[in-house]
Amino acid sequence: MRRLHPEPAAGVDPYDAYGEPPGLRLGMVMSADGSVTDAEGWTDGLGGEADFRVFRTLRALADAILVGAGTVRTGRLGPARLRPDLRARRGGPPAPIVVVSRSLDLDWSLPLFTEAETPTVVVTTERARARVPSGVTAVAAGEDEVDLPAAVRALREDLGHERLLCEGGPALATALLRASLVDELCLNLAPTLLGGPRHTRLLGGLDAEVPLEPAALYLDEGVLFVRYLVRV
Repeated sequence: MRRLHPEPAAGVDPYDAYGEPPGLRLGMVMSADGSVTDAEGWTDGLGGEADFRVFRTLRALADAILVGAGTVRTGRLGPARLRPDLRARRGGPPAPIVVVSRSLDLDWSLPLFTEAETPTVVVTTERARARVPSGVTAVAAGEDEVDLPAAVRALREDLGHERLLCEGGPALATALLRASLVDELCLNLAPTLLGGPRHTRLLGGLDAEVPLEPAALYLDEGVLFVRYLVRV
């Protein structure tokens, strides 16, 4: 990985580059024309191995990984795992996946809930909490709708997860930005144009202007890695 900004450098280690994460990071890969899914409707094929290296690094640096219920319902999200080198640098097991869901329309038999080395956590409402299966840690925030600021406070104060990483999808990413909870946007720009009907926007209709401050820019295997600080 090469650093292009602020000071050019070659042979940059992603773990060092993304070290000392802020309170809440939003990390997503996107095509050059703005789609967060590939031609098959997934993110897997967008950024290649370079994107996966940063993806794994951001997970290793986080205390908890937030995902939306829609991502879980695809059935493609498994338990978080760490490669031996990242496990050694992290000094412990992977961070838990934290599923944010108001409806709890989830398949509780998925490996995400039954086979995770670090047990998966569910964030939901007070009204729905009783429907979370026993054995699954639940955080209730909000009566009928998920109160994201309250959820983030609970994850930090009650469970000790200070450094949070959100991997999307677009609805959760938008809601976190709207609530002014995101400190840094880590955007990985894949060198491809997609177009077509499978185009999925990075955000699900953000009805506000959110100023960003470029903090760093990296290049690896054609993928541009941009770090933006979110200015509240």
